[in-house]
Amino acid sequence: MFKNFLLAGLGGAIGSMVRYAAYLLIGTRAFPFATLAVNIIGSFVIGLVLAFSLKDESFSNNWKLFLATGICGGFTTFSAFSAENVVLLQNEKYGLVVVYILLSVISGIAAAWLGFSVIVNNK
Repeated sequence: MFKNFLLAGLGGAIGSMVRYAAYLLIGTRAFPFATLAVNIIGSFVIGLVLAFSLKDESFSNNWKLFLATGICGGFTTFSAFSAENVVLLQNEKYGLVVVYILLSVISGIAAAWLGFSVIVNNK
């Protein structure tokens, strides 16, 4: 059980550091592109991990825990997404709020589906 906590924690630390690097590289502008990008990329990667774990029985739960729960969990960030929408609302940027929410949800689901399909359809 302790090993699982270590796998999730180590993966989460790595994911968080990569997310911070994305913020440094992309920066913050009038639109929160960094959070949008990490959430789309993270959705794609988690789709890959989930599909690969279903396709390959030898793919251990340890890897799934490390990659999906840890890295993707630390990399993607719903709390930052929520906070950025609150800031946009406070600044009365209602159109950007709608665009950001729709882009995040639709592209996140599409990216997860694409990641899943890459593995499932690649026989």
